[in-house]
Amino acid sequence: MELTIKSRNGKISERQREHIEEKLAKLGRYLNGITSIAVEIQHEQQRNAGEVYRVQTTLVAEHGVILRAEERASDLYAAIDEVQEVLQRQISRYKEKYWRRSRELRRATNGFTPAEEVAIAEAEAEAVAAPAEPEPEAKVIRTKTFRLRPMFVDDAIEQMELLGHNFFIFQNAETMQISVLYRRRDGNYGVIVPEVG
Repeated sequence: MELTIKSRNGKISERQREHIEEKLAKLGRYLNGITSIAVEIQHEQQRNAGEVYRVQTTLVAEHGVILRAEERASDLYAAIDEVQEVLQRQISRYKEKYWRRSRELRRATNGFTPAEEVAIAEAEAEAVAAPAEPEPEAKVIRTKTFRLRPMFVDDAIEQMELLGHNFFIFQNAETMQISVLYRRRDGNYGVIVPEVG
């Protein structure tokens, strides 16, 4: 398992790094085939909460599994513990759904490298994240490109739920068309299929 730890503002001590490695290594007990985990830590000053550590984690495993968790706490160790608990719950939820599905829907690995999986997860996360205060003149500051992999609608729903997003772009394995899956206000799902011309 490849573990990448980045700190946006500040350094991570060796003791903190060991704690992160120890906590996240335990996830291997619950899910086999974890290829990489990317951890991003940011120390923030918030008006109502004071100093806060924001820990964002993206886990990539075999068979196209991407899990993402983000937690905030006044203590870095507490934030890491919370992220580990969230990922553990997501793994349990994934395994329950995965084993209930028929063999026909199960797919082999998608051929993406762990770096590409992380890029896809980051692109989708940034697309969903809304700024806290709207900018007077918003402009495009980042463009991400990623490859789509064919998947069934059920797989897309599961991937969207695991990422915690409200929409998900995928290539429909039945029609081979690019589609956008989204969550409706009534709790159901909708699929948008673009038509060129």
